[in-house]
Parts: sequence; C-alpha cells; structure tokens
Amino acid sequence: MTDALNPRTPDLVSLLLNTETLDDFLQALAEGALAMAPAADGCGITLERRNRPLTVVSAGFSAPPLDEAQYDQDDGPCLTALRTGREVSVRDMVGEHRWGGYPAFAAASGTRSSLSLPIAPYTHTAGALNLYSPKAHGFDDADLTGLRGLAAQATGAIALAQRLADAETFTSDLQAALESRAVIDQAVGIVMSQRRCSAEEALRTLRNASQHRNVKLRDLCAQLVGGISGGPPPQGPPLRPRP
Repeated sequence: MTDALNPRTPDLVSLLLNTETLDDFLQALAEGALAMAPAADGCGITLERRNRPLTVVSAGFSAPPLDEAQYDQDDGPCLTALRTGREVSVRDMVGEHRWGGYPAFAAASGTRSSLSLPIAPYTHTAGALNLYSPKAHGFDDADLTGLRGLAAQATGAIALAQRLADAETFTSDLQAALESRAVIDQAVGIVMSQRRCSAEEALRTLRNASQHRNVKLRDLCAQLVGGISGGPPPQGPPLRPRP
C-alpha cells in the first residue's frame, strides 16, 4: 500500500486492479521505480525462467543492452543480486573491478552507476530490479526505501502468480485423475459382469492385461469401455470452484 513517507510509491492495490497480467504489473513497477530515481535513465526487471535470466519488462532506454551484456557473460551486478538475494550498488563503473569486462562496457555505453535489488530471492523465479544512471553516484539521492518497497511488491506479485499457476495445475491434474478413475471403474464393472467375479479380481485382471500388452491401464480400460459402448467413454463434469 502507499507509504505516507513515500507518496510516490505506487499503490499495490491500484496496480493490481488496473493491470490484467503479471507482466503489466511488473511494467508499472518498473516505470514507478524509474520515477523514484531521478538520475536514472533506465530500469529493467529480470526474472529467471527455466534457468535462464530474461528482462521481462523495462522502462527508459538503457536497461535492455546492459542486462543482455551481463547475461552473455553470465555475470554482473544484476545476476549477483538475483543469485545472492542481496542489493548490489555500483557507484561508478569507472574503476570498478568486479564482473570482468562488464563495467568497461557499461561505461563505454554511457552508464556510470547502477543499483540492483533482489526480487523473490531463493526461489525458482528469482529476479532483480535493475536501475541504471549516466551519472556516477547516481543513486545517492534515490528513494531507497520506496525502491525496496517496489522490489518487495514484485516479490509478492510473483509469489501470488506462482500459487495461482500451481493451483491451476493441481486442478487440471485432479480432473485427469478423476476421469481416469471413472473409466477404470466402468471397465471393472464390465469385467465383473462378464466373468462374474469380484471388483478386486476384475481390477487384477485388467492390470495383468495392461502389463502383458504394455498399455497404460487407463488406455486399456478406455478401449474396453469404447468397445462395449461403441464410442469413447464419457468424461466427468469439469471441476468448478465453490461459489
């Protein structure tokens, strides 16, 4: 929520209500961060997806090439913040000896200082909020409290998005499991009727046939049900959330 001591900090609730996707939300945060660091000319938000860092959104103009230079050499202040979960400040690229040739590249590109704040540290969607300035010591007067708040908001949004994605996957997996169980139960009933045996014996017979034919039990049961009914087995109703 808006911090009374930092009136320029974007309101998290308003951002969530006015954006439709996670990327839109992060774009608004990047623009907000750029506004809170007057000496900066670029802001990028990096997320690690499938073990590969990617600039998912940017504001201003300097962030994308500087981010990409770090990705290419697999090192830099952005990746250090992402991997360690710590803030990384570069007050002057001229004379900076960390990260191999990156500082010289940044300085030659017109960037003299940078600030990288970790996002969702120690998770499989870890990232960083990266700000770049053409001035040395460009973040000495920046609103660090507000910027840290933005990084925290990004962390919360990513965690929420991941939970929603996990819930959707769980629901899909559960739906598939229920449909498999339904067709197996139908096949068990058919075998019980044909062989006049118990449910346990019918299921054992189906499992033995599945192993012998090297066919998944669910597929074998679907073939049996389809052969009897003359069509594919009916699917159960989709799962729906509680009202």
